[in-house]
Amino acid sequence: MSTNKNSPLKKTHLSTSGVTLMPAMEKVKDNCCDPVSIHEKPGYSLCPYVDGFITTDTGPVPRIKTKLSIHDRISTLIVRCGINRNQYRVAPGLYGVGQPDKTSEVLVTANFKLTFDHLRKELAPLNAWILVLDTRGINVWCAAGKGTFATRELVNQIQRADLDKIVDHKRVIVPQLGATGVSARAVKKESCFRVVYGPVRAKDIPKFLEKDRKATASMRTVTFSFVERIVLTPVELQIVLKPALITALILFILSGLGPGFFSFSGAWSRGVTALAFLLTGMVSGAVITPALLPYIPGREFALKGIIAGSLTGLAMLGVASSAIPSFSAGLALFLFCLTISSFLAMNFTGTTPFTSPSGVEKEMKRHIPIQLITLVLASGLWLYSAF
Repeated sequence: MSTNKNSPLKKTHLSTSGVTLMPAMEKVKDNCCDPVSIHEKPGYSLCPYVDGFITTDTGPVPRIKTKLSIHDRISTLIVRCGINRNQYRVAPGLYGVGQPDKTSEVLVTANFKLTFDHLRKELAPLNAWILVLDTRGINVWCAAGKGTFATRELVNQIQRADLDKIVDHKRVIVPQLGATGVSARAVKKESCFRVVYGPVRAKDIPKFLEKDRKATASMRTVTFSFVERIVLTPVELQIVLKPALITALILFILSGLGPGFFSFSGAWSRGVTALAFLLTGMVSGAVITPALLPYIPGREFALKGIIAGSLTGLAMLGVASSAIPSFSAGLALFLFCLTISSFLAMNFTGTTPFTSPSGVEKEMKRHIPIQLITLVLASGLWLYSAF
């Protein structure tokens, strides 16, 4: 267990900086010559990303590895798919990389482990301190908007870490994407530490520090490339998985309704066709629209989803034409596909740098009623086509 008296034990996955709560009977190393073993206590184990401790005036500080392990990379893939995302976090507090001293820079980040890992792997050539804020396991950008990557939390962590005794320069480097949540003036007033806003991307930090903490225009530019967009789609699909399963069940029930009240054969044959259009709409809104975002006309994401959904819906009508008995059934499936695509594309606005909260709110108020009306119309046509 860390001996830092300012790191309270918390009943979470990581109880304090660099230490994991483990079964009480776990065997502990007893080699007193091992610099790591002296920090281990019965019932506790060092986190796998900790590589010993750094001696400071306030006590030992965990030194973290800058090379990600196979376990880190596999966990990243799992979290990218939205699995256990809310619990993927590290303990807030002070960490170090390399051999930091009183002149080393202090880099501020969030306690979402994906963010933490992304930062530490870019710091291999550096000697620096990392101050992790308690953002409830949310990344810097989203946490700044939600108020957890914030002035008060930064001041609290500066004080808890006794940072004024760790470094002499009274300066912390805050990610540019966290600027909306941190007031440099308030931090200076409450902690005497000056806030310097760093680059957008962690990979630019070494060059940023080489240039005496001066950012170039490219370091200040937020990008949203194809890879940056497509890596978000697994999470978007995972979020809608449960609603999609419920929707599929409703579709099978609606598909079975007809002149004889309910037909199991109709529920299966028509339901499979409807399910195909549901999946088409999901892929269109959560995968195709983000992938082709800059190339689809329009500024509103809901409109982009309608365009993508219309094209994929027409393509699906051509593929499944033999299973569609009438014009009303085809129109119902087409409207259903583009509605699902539009809704999921609009939902993607929360993960992009292209929109503002107020813009998203206006778009939702404008398009959700249209989507609901279209969904009701599609459902009515689908029922009508069975009679």
